[in-house]
Amino acid sequence: MLQKETIKFLTSLKKNNSKEWFDANRKIYEIAKQDFTAFVGNIIADFSKKDESIAHLQPKECMFRINRDVRFSKDKSPYKTNMGASFSKGGKKTMLAGYYFHLEPGNSFMGGGIYMPDADTTKKIRQEIDYGFEEFNKIIKNKKFVAQYGGITINEEFSLTREPKGYEKGNPAIEYLKLKSWIATFPVPDDLLTDKTLSKKVVAAFEALNPLIDFLNKAIE
Repeated sequence: MLQKETIKFLTSLKKNNSKEWFDANRKIYEIAKQDFTAFVGNIIADFSKKDESIAHLQPKECMFRINRDVRFSKDKSPYKTNMGASFSKGGKKTMLAGYYFHLEPGNSFMGGGIYMPDADTTKKIRQEIDYGFEEFNKIIKNKKFVAQYGGITINEEFSLTREPKGYEKGNPAIEYLKLKSWIATFPVPDDLLTDKTLSKKVVAAFEALNPLIDFLNKAIE
């Protein structure tokens, strides 16, 4: 579980996203960061019993900085209004598929997969789905996976409008071959964030996602 003060800090930051306010509340931020670090450490310890590939990770290898890169953005707000952690055997900077937890009051979620990979990685994943569609289809239609996520995310943002080069419209896997990201997510309500069952539910959600992560990484590696 996370502390109420952590949620309160992020809520206040959203309303006061400035360096002056942040500097005045830096001690509160450090406490909130410590809280999230401890939470991330607990997830690593608990989930690595299922997925040993993340057992070596330290929280700092998973957590993202709160400072925003505003160089190429119209939004010059200096700070993110969320805390995020990516759990992948290569750490947060890897191009491998992994698990993700997003802490943002009113917009928290958990899940994972691989988001907008480069062209070479995308080609490998599509090839693996095409060759191993029976296995892939079983994974995304698995009762545990569907009960947790409803299915893999398919929308206009993550899909091509036409079939990718080299694949026919009639391919039984075509709606998954057209994807540019292969992810599944589940919203986390605010009341769950400070509930003692949070870590247990995150681990269960990651367990449901594990076969898809393994499939994607088999393709990439």
